[in-house]
Amino acid sequence: MAAVAVLRAFGARGPMCLPRGPWAQLSARFCSRDPAGAGRQESEPRPTSARQLDGIRNIVLSNPKKRNALSLAMLKSLQSDILHDADSNDLKVIIISAEGPVFSSGHDLKELTEEQGRDYHAEVFQTCSKVMMLIRNHPVPVIAMVNGLATAAGCQLVASCDIAVASDKSSFATPGVNIGLFCSTPGVALARAVPRKCPFGKMLFTGEPISAQQALLHGLLSKVVPEAELQEETMRIARKIASLSRPVVSLGKATFYKQLPQDLGTAYYLTSQAMVDNLALRDGQEGITAFLQKRKPIWSHEPA
Repeated sequence: MAAVAVLRAFGARGPMCLPRGPWAQLSARFCSRDPAGAGRQESEPRPTSARQLDGIRNIVLSNPKKRNALSLAMLKSLQSDILHDADSNDLKVIIISAEGPVFSSGHDLKELTEEQGRDYHAEVFQTCSKVMMLIRNHPVPVIAMVNGLATAAGCQLVASCDIAVASDKSSFATPGVNIGLFCSTPGVALARAVPRKCPFGKMLFTGEPISAQQALLHGLLSKVVPEAELQEETMRIARKIASLSRPVVSLGKATFYKQLPQDLGTAYYLTSQAMVDNLALRDGQEGITAFLQKRKPIWSHEPA
């Protein structure tokens, strides 16, 4: 599939370390070849963890002491977890969440000082952009589960996901302008998440935060729930997606984003062709046959 080809262009051929067992957790001592581990001692824990069960991969930002800052190591670890077995039929949906009261505070400012140098700064932002594009181009839906503050590149991460569910205690901000670093790359994700005038312009230019309810009202979030219901609601959505045909959902996701920047006529042409392609899928015909026979479909998850 085209989406998988894009993922591979970003490095999917590289060594992956996610064990195959149910709810198997990534471990630094098994990942010495992991690009996210470059420059770290093997005894250091990875800044993300990943577990998978029943088609649902849970990726957790696991550095709450540093407010889950998107350091270069964090970004590479996140990239590794997203890329792993991207074309496997065993993977149906990804959830990205975080430990602690902060979903992510954005880039690690200690990596953005003059001492680090321009080349290092370029690597940080290029890697961040790759991760955001990987989410968009991934063949399965990616859900952000947010409980707490998401700022700057952390807000960008939320905006880049296909679905975002947040607790009512969450808030969002792009405060870079206050410290002399305008949140230009988060602005890309926000503009594409909500292509109309909204509080995000004010947020970008003033650094002032917005609440979860404001983010929901203007399209950054899919749903806001009480904190006690966040995991249950996110898993409900993930399980529903996991119960569907992977190739059908994958084709639908790719087509949705492909038609977005097009004029109306081109958008309808592209989506009409996609529906013809959808009907050519085994699961496309199985779903229609099952509906006509008044039974539940039995998905093959075959890509063609």
